[in-house]
Amino acid sequence: MVKSYKTLYSYGVAEIEIKRSIFIGHAKPVSSEEEALKFIEEIRASHRMATHNVYAYVIGENDEIQRFSDDGEPSGTAGIPVLNVIKKEGLKNVAVVVTRYFGGILLGAGGLVRAYTKGAKVGIDAAGIIEKIPAKKVILTFDYTFLGKIQNEFLKKGYYIKDTIYSDKVSIVLHIEENHLLEFQTFINDLTSKKCDIKIEEGVYILKKGDEYYGT
Repeated sequence: MVKSYKTLYSYGVAEIEIKRSIFIGHAKPVSSEEEALKFIEEIRASHRMATHNVYAYVIGENDEIQRFSDDGEPSGTAGIPVLNVIKKEGLKNVAVVVTRYFGGILLGAGGLVRAYTKGAKVGIDAAGIIEKIPAKKVILTFDYTFLGKIQNEFLKKGYYIKDTIYSDKVSIVLHIEENHLLEFQTFINDLTSKKCDIKIEEGVYILKKGDEYYGT
């Protein structure tokens, strides 16, 4: 799997007013250019009466795809500022559209740059920036006598628990950061005196904001 990277948690939208013009920032995580273009068309369809639907997106592990459009605004005053917000935040695999409803007052080139920058930023903030970290799916299987002890320790440490299965024994499914895997195995072996079966499965991604895990 590739290294960790910053992206958006979900679709977000926010609105601001600048000199009677309404700017609506829309931001969404996307996995491909096709998905980005589909999102842009959806916003255009929802805001057919808007004066402009300016967009930018960045796709790829190394930002291989970067596109933007001023959508009729003066060159360099709209699409590039939106793209620059994405890049300044260090985001990958995201698309941002800033919709403008003209309010009758011209903003000038500098005003447009500031307005579209702010419109992109509020949309991104509404979507929520998260870190996407390579992880492994880990399945722990153990006797019920360890359940309370393990649950208490997991609660303290903030591990992301995907599922808990109760049968003749208990199985807990977690997503553990790859960099923390050996440390986690040692922790479990010490906690249960090596009486817990640890099964490591396929690679996944885990979402993290600050110190809090969100899962995939």
